[in-house]
Amino acid sequence: MQLGMIGLGRMGANMTTRLLRGGHTLVVYDRSPEAVTRSEADGATGSTSLADLVGKLKAPRTVWIMVPSGKPTDDTVADLLGLLAPGDAIIDGGNSNYKDSQARYALAKAKDVAFIDAGTSGGVWGLANGYCLMVGGDEAAVRRVEPIFTTLAPPNGYAYVGPSGAGHFSKMVHNGIEYGMLAAYGEGFEILEKSPFTYDLHQLSELWLHGSVVRSWLLELAELAFREDPGLKDIRGYVDDSGEGRWTVQAAIDESVPAPVITMALLSRFVSRQDESFSAKVIAALRNQFGGHAVKHEAEPAVNA
Repeated sequence: MQLGMIGLGRMGANMTTRLLRGGHTLVVYDRSPEAVTRSEADGATGSTSLADLVGKLKAPRTVWIMVPSGKPTDDTVADLLGLLAPGDAIIDGGNSNYKDSQARYALAKAKDVAFIDAGTSGGVWGLANGYCLMVGGDEAAVRRVEPIFTTLAPPNGYAYVGPSGAGHFSKMVHNGIEYGMLAAYGEGFEILEKSPFTYDLHQLSELWLHGSVVRSWLLELAELAFREDPGLKDIRGYVDDSGEGRWTVQAAIDESVPAPVITMALLSRFVSRQDESFSAKVIAALRNQFGGHAVKHEAEPAVNA
């Protein structure tokens, strides 16, 4: 199939390469001319603008968006809807909020343009291993462009999961589960690292990959990380979030579903970004007030107790 790819960051560029290797024809655009040049070297046709990209595609056109969620995706969809024709299709493979995807679907449908939300997982390893794809939208539109999904995904790694929004909702929950798994691994290895035993964390992570009930791809990545940097000395304990954990927690609240593990995993990421916790200062001050417990002042070193 012929496809337009907008956004050639780490994910978009690798997806372009995988599709080219699978025999598809790609027209690409990115705000960075250097990124376009790199994809051209892989066999893609470059373009200098969205209008140029659309003009190089044959009807019915299919355009995949791989840009940051929120306003960048809104602006890209709005611009494309001014350029595309009835029967064309837009696929959003980014980490968009499912409600935003449903709103974009309605805008596109009013112009008889299909809008497909493709929850995409696989990260930088997707080029070699394939991408897990959770796809939502009108089923007829999804089936028309299905060869794209089957090329990007490994065997059994793609599914049509429901109407508009279903793809991004399932990817949102997928990422919420990931938050909890990452937090559990992080806490477990910290307990080991702080224990009275001198564990080789690389040895343990590699050991657990063989027959253990906690083996997983994330544990494989932990083994790789400990192999490269056994004490993780070159990594600061600052953990960002893409927004999907927040949306998952909000969905749990909206649906009255208790989700303490995912919620605490999200809040733990907030804690990781604090150089000094004001909450901890309040607790220390209160303990001093009611019990006369000693407090540490700014100039004093902290002591574990």
